[in-house]
Amino acid sequence: MLANAARRFASVLFGGRCYLCRGASARGALLCAPCLGDLPRLPTPRCPRCALPSPEGALCGRCLARPPQFDATVAALVYAFPADVLVHALKYRGELALAPLLGGLLATALPPDARVDVALPVPLSAQRLRGRGYNQAMEIARSLCASIRLEPGLCVRLRDTPAQSDLPWAARARNVRDAFSCAHALDGLSVAVVDDVMTTGATLEAVAAALKRAGAARVTNWVVARTLPPKDA
Repeated sequence: MLANAARRFASVLFGGRCYLCRGASARGALLCAPCLGDLPRLPTPRCPRCALPSPEGALCGRCLARPPQFDATVAALVYAFPADVLVHALKYRGELALAPLLGGLLATALPPDARVDVALPVPLSAQRLRGRGYNQAMEIARSLCASIRLEPGLCVRLRDTPAQSDLPWAARARNVRDAFSCAHALDGLSVAVVDDVMTTGATLEAVAAALKRAGAARVTNWVVARTLPPKDA
C-alpha cells in the first residue's frame, strides 16, 4: 500500500517522467526500464561480512584481520553513477519520493531467509535532524520494514560529528568512535541496521558496537549502496 501511494505521488510530482533521464516511465514508476537496468549492481561473489568483492564469497582479508562488530552486510548497489545521484537527491535535496524506490532495491537484495527481530535506521544527531528535517535512513526503512518491527529510538547519537564524507578514510573511525549509545536491553536479539551508503563502514561499526554492548546477538547492515575501496587501498 505504501509503495503504491509513493508511486502515485511520484507520478504527480515528476509527471510520469523518469527521474534520471526525463524520458517516459511506465505506470508512474520513478525510473524507466533502461535507467533501472543501468543502476550499478554490486558484483558477486562478495564477503558476507562487509559486502566487498571476495573470491568464492569467503570472508575477505580485512574482515579476517580485524573482524568488525557487525556480523553481515547486505547491499544492493555500488555507490557510483547513477545510483549516487538518487542517494544524494534523497539525502541532501529532500526528494523523499525516492525513498521507496531505494528501499525496494534494497529489499530485492535481501536473502529470502533474512530474519531479524528489529530494524534500526542509523540515527542522526538532534542538530542534524533539525537542520535536514528528516533522516534519510528512516525514510528508506519505512518502505523496507513493513513487516519488521522498526525501532528508530533503539539507539541514539550522542554528539554531532563532522560529516563522514568530508573526512579522509583513515579519520572516519575516530570521528564516530563512541558516538552512539543504546539504553535498551537487546539480550539475544538480531538487529538490522538500515542506512543509505556504506563507505568505510566506520559509522555502522560504531552503531554495531553500541548494540552489542546492549546485548544484541547479531547485527546485520542493510544498506542501499556500497562504496568500493580505492584501487590502491
